[in-house]
Amino acid sequence: MIDIAAIVVVWGYILGFLYLTARTARRSGKPVWLFSAGRERQTVPAMLFRTAFVLGGILPLITMWAEATGSPNTLIKRLGADETVAVAGLLMAAFGAALALYAQNYMGNSWRIGAAQGQLGAIVSGGPFAYSRNPVFVGQIALFCGLALVYPTLAQLTVALAIVAAAKLQVRVEERVLAHDLGEAYVSYCRQVRRWL
Repeated sequence: MIDIAAIVVVWGYILGFLYLTARTARRSGKPVWLFSAGRERQTVPAMLFRTAFVLGGILPLITMWAEATGSPNTLIKRLGADETVAVAGLLMAAFGAALALYAQNYMGNSWRIGAAQGQLGAIVSGGPFAYSRNPVFVGQIALFCGLALVYPTLAQLTVALAIVAAAKLQVRVEERVLAHDLGEAYVSYCRQVRRWL
């Protein structure tokens, strides 16, 4: 039951992320996929995010299938099976998914995936952004780390590490672009609100 709930959480998040992104693009009439736009190189974080999303969605299914057929390989074999840890992981994943979707929706027309000079929205400093400058990334990290607790496999642990690395790399790019485009208003916001938590 925990496995199925975790799959619902991760797929619910992925579908919600895609829906909110498409809705923002439609409403704003502006591009929201900016990984390949602008002068800042975002190839590595873009690749890490895409890989983490795809693998994060399919690895639980592959793990369950392999266990059901009795043939899990080393990468997808669970390293332990503690129900208390799995429940904690499920709660962490659900919280992370909810936070990431709430923060993404809260951004409204300022939502972007990646960063490019001259193509950003206004600063969003209310709601979850009053506590973290990057609540979407915080939520995504919680989601994928929670999945790694439900499915403690080498592959799922690698996905969790990939999402952490992607977020750290992307935040550096976004902060430079935001500081350039938004100037003192963004610098002042950075002084008031922490990068992560």
